[in-house]
Amino acid sequence: MARVLIGVGGGIAAYKICEVVSTLFKTGVEVRVILTNSAQQFITPLTFSTLSRHCAYTDEDFWQPKNSRPLHIELGEWAEIFLIAPLTANTLGKLTWGIADNLLTNTVLASSCPILLVPAMNTDMWEQVAVQRNWKKLLIDARYHSMGTASGLLACDRVGAGRMAEPPEILAYIKSLLHTAGKRDLAGKKVLIATGGTREYLDPVRFIGNPATGKMGLALAQAALHRGARVKLVHASANWDVPLGVEAVSVVNAEEMRQEMLRSLQTADVILMSAAVADVKPRDYSQEKLPKKNLPQALPLESVGDIVAELATHKQPHQRLIGFAAQTGDIVTPALEKMQRKNLDAIVANPIDKLDSGFGSDNNQAIFLDKQGGKLEITHCTKLEMAHHLFDFILH
Repeated sequence: MARVLIGVGGGIAAYKICEVVSTLFKTGVEVRVILTNSAQQFITPLTFSTLSRHCAYTDEDFWQPKNSRPLHIELGEWAEIFLIAPLTANTLGKLTWGIADNLLTNTVLASSCPILLVPAMNTDMWEQVAVQRNWKKLLIDARYHSMGTASGLLACDRVGAGRMAEPPEILAYIKSLLHTAGKRDLAGKKVLIATGGTREYLDPVRFIGNPATGKMGLALAQAALHRGARVKLVHASANWDVPLGVEAVSVVNAEEMRQEMLRSLQTADVILMSAAVADVKPRDYSQEKLPKKNLPQALPLESVGDIVAELATHKQPHQRLIGFAAQTGDIVTPALEKMQRKNLDAIVANPIDKLDSGFGSDNNQAIFLDKQGGKLEITHCTKLEMAHHLFDFILH
């Protein structure tokens, strides 16, 4: 069972950590929580002990040890991943300069696992020279992983940077760290990802499309980001939020996606074409909605360009180009043919006729194939887990 230690700082955003603790417990993760004295002004230890099914620790426990071994040593050795959220300016300063004057900061120094920092504070506080100096200095230490801050309406009614990342993003990063143990094997690399289902419009209302939601590409972007990459995500229609730290470009149709992918290709090290791109489009487009009576009985169509094949013709030797093949029935044979015909480095053969996988699902299953003859079957798992398995496959 995975073990996650959570340090909660003093800020109104502490309430969001309740969802993180609850979700981790529901997914089978063992959770321990430390609250600073300031955190207890916003939320009680009882709340976290109830959600984690284990006592939550405070400085009272630290200064009055009940066990034979010091509590901060036991917790530091126990943790596989250490989350600190919300990270306040005060705790940030202490961590930067190695100050240990409470249970949380002592446990940090007594641990050796990856630490995920999720700051939250007023915009003016976050943008202070001293705070930014501490932030940059702390992140030099490879143990620390960061999410940065979002922009939006803060509890002080200020609109700006300093808002804490949302629980789903925090949970995804924790899951990534549990898979990678904190390794950054994509550090210094740029990963280019295409995702979502393109729409080819007949008129402003009607289009030819498919059920793709872009969730697989979202998971690939999260996994690459968490492994240290710079990520650009070219996405068609999507109803999810772009992860903090990911450069995103929204497109509608295949031609827009083609242009953006070709524009971005030169600087990419790894290219993942997980988008479900239309194969055909209406030959004619009406600027105004067509009355029902004027809809053609037979819709004239024309082919859409093959984006991944065109990318392959421009690919440099150091670049890795990975395609996806959504199939029913025999998924391996057509995927192998597609990989060879389009000169791909690897391909993901993805069954879309299996329960709870493929289009729209949070889960997936697949068979990975590469041009060296490598083959790896991935059984049913979350799309984030599959994304990490794919990077393991193509990088090692």
